[in-house]
Amino acid sequence: MQIAKDKVAEIDYILRVEGEIVDRSEDGEPLTYLHGHGNIIPGLEKALEGKSAGDQVKATVTPEEGYGVYDEENTDQLDLADFDDDVEVGATYFGETDGGELVPFTVLGLSGDKVEVDYNHMLAGETLDFEVTVRSVRDATPEELEHGHAHFDGMDADFDEDE
Repeated sequence: MQIAKDKVAEIDYILRVEGEIVDRSEDGEPLTYLHGHGNIIPGLEKALEGKSAGDQVKATVTPEEGYGVYDEENTDQLDLADFDDDVEVGATYFGETDGGELVPFTVLGLSGDKVEVDYNHMLAGETLDFEVTVRSVRDATPEELEHGHAHFDGMDADFDEDE
């Protein structure tokens, strides 16, 4: 069976940026995702299209097909008083939009009672080099298609991250 829209794929991967490993799947714990539903970055999804269990893939993903081009204007100044604990430069925190969505940001610096933050993804602007081994491919269940993501062992079939 080949990876295509509405198939669930399990992959082992190593992600490098400028030759340095920045992420990888854990041994025995492949990444499981629903193909064609935006569960992984577009460039990697395109590289995996049509692959089968056992295939090994090397893919270079540009920022435009990865986590986006770095946007220097996607920063802000927040009030230090809005933070519960000590604020650490370089740390990632989560804020909540008016609509209730959680948004990650990285602290760039502190100046008096202001905190300079960056809303860009930490890999924005980076070219990503993936080494992937496809472990398995299967048809998605009706529940997975309804929820828009793969379910895996130990996951409650009623789980829906939007609820």
